Amino acid sequence: MDVQQAAAPQDIRNVINFLRGSKSGLKNKTGVLNGSRREYFKGKSAIKALQSDAYAKLKNVPPIDPTDDSARKLLHTMIQYTFFLGVDRGNPSGTSSSSPRHIQIMQQQAFDPDAYYVWFYDGPQWKTYLGGALLVTVILAGVMFPLWPVTLRIGVWYLSMAGFGVIGLFIALSIFRLIFYIITVVAASPGIWIFPKLFADVGFIDSFIPGWDWDIPPPKKVKKKRGEKEGVDGEKPLRKRKGGAMLEGPTQAAIDQGATLEEVTDE
Repeated sequence: MDVQQAAAPQDIRNVINFLRGSKSGLKNKTGVLNGSRREYFKGKSAIKALQSDAYAKLKNVPPIDPTDDSARKLLHTMIQYTFFLGVDRGNPSGTSSSSPRHIQIMQQQAFDPDAYYVWFYDGPQWKTYLGGALLVTVILAGVMFPLWPVTLRIGVWYLSMAGFGVIGLFIALSIFRLIFYIITVVAASPGIWIFPKLFADVGFIDSFIPGWDWDIPPPKKVKKKRGEKEGVDGEKPLRKRKGGAMLEGPTQAAIDQGATLEEVTDE
C-alpha cells in the first residue's frame, strides 16, 4: 500500500490530507479489521466534505461542482492509491451494541455514497514527531534538574509554589461557595451561589461574572396544543370544523354554545 500511496499526485494527497483533517468535518467511526482497530467513514460523509465551502477554499486540489457527480467520481479514482478501501460491516466486536463493529475489505472496489471505507492513512505525522520530541526534551530537562543554574532552579521553585497556591485557592473557593450555598438555602431560600458560572463551559473571565446570583431554576417550557397556537401578529387561530370550514370569532363562539350552521345553496 505504501507504494500506491507514494505514487499519488500532489493534488490527490492534498485532498486526502483535507479529509483526514478537522476542517473537513468528516465523521469517522472505529471498527475492528483483522484484530486491530481502524477508523472508517461513510461515503456520503466524504462527498459532503468535498462539496463544502472549506474544500472550495483549498488550492492545488481538483475542482468540485456541488451540483453534479464530480465528488463521487474523484473519490472513486482515489481508491487506486489505497488511502482508503471499501469494507463490509459485520457484528459488534463486544457484547454491547455500541462496541466497534467488525469490518472486512470488499473484493470489488468502487465508491458508493451508502458504502463504508476504512482508512489506511493517518494523515501528516509532523505533529506526532513534534510531540515526541517535546516529550523527550521535557523528560531530559527534568532528569538534568540538579545541573540547572541556581537562579533557574529558584525560579522554577517559585513558579511551582505559585501554581500549587492557585490550585489550593480554587479548591478553597469551591468548598466555601458550597458551604455558603447550604447556609443560604436554609436561611434565604432558594439559596445563593457565589460565582454561579465557576464550573460552567465559559471563558476564564466569564467564570467570575456575576459575583453571585440566586439559585432560580430555569422556567419550564409549556407545550401548546394544536389549535391553541396563535396566528401571525397575535391573531386568533382558525379552528377547523367538520366539512373543512375554517371558523373563528363570534361564529365559533356561537357554535361552542350549541348553535348550528346550515349550508344554504344558491338557486
